Amino acid sequence: MRLLIAEDTRDLNRALQAILENNGYEVCCAFDGEEALERLLSESFDGVILDIMMPRKDGIEVLGELRSRGVTTPVLLLTAKAEVDDRVAGLDAGADDYLPKPFAMRELLARVRALCKRRDAFGDDVLTLGDVTLSPSSSELSAENAVRLSVKELELMQLLVKNADRPLTHSFVLSTVWGDDPDATNETLALYLSYLRAKLSSVGSSLRVVEGEDQTVRLVS
Repeated sequence: MRLLIAEDTRDLNRALQAILENNGYEVCCAFDGEEALERLLSESFDGVILDIMMPRKDGIEVLGELRSRGVTTPVLLLTAKAEVDDRVAGLDAGADDYLPKPFAMRELLARVRALCKRRDAFGDDVLTLGDVTLSPSSSELSAENAVRLSVKELELMQLLVKNADRPLTHSFVLSTVWGDDPDATNETLALYLSYLRAKLSSVGSSLRVVEGEDQTVRLVS
């Protein structure tokens, strides 16, 4: 697996590089947003670790330009722990996951492994429900228009589409999509359901994400 680390703090960048290389990854480094964007547009990577706060071009700008040009490389966004707005902006721009600073190196490794595994797990089977088409291989949700989904949004949408004939409990959805992640709560699920509602609306779909009083969720056309 070939990764790019885009982080302007050189000591942190080199520390991440050393740890990832010791775990079998091929790693390249960029120290500002312009350099990161140039490399991502001209080279092939299996994943990117992208810091938000960088000189010349910040991580959100880099991410937005990548997605606007059709680059679907999975992105793990590094964010300041307190900056919820940064996390939301990053996910809206097309980040696949985020990791708040400061973080434990073993958590970083776990998230990188998960990012790569999820990418490999998405097959080419196109799913349809009502007026919506979901393409796992391109992470694209489409109806009248098309939009790219993050890794978690894609996993959640796949689960809902495949089980459209029955309501799913919040606990089942959390365990299926987020596994043993201790930070995943009902609030996390509510946030991602709001993302899906917004994206369904943006593509002009009539599908609705409906939650029941018994803490269940399903798609309704």
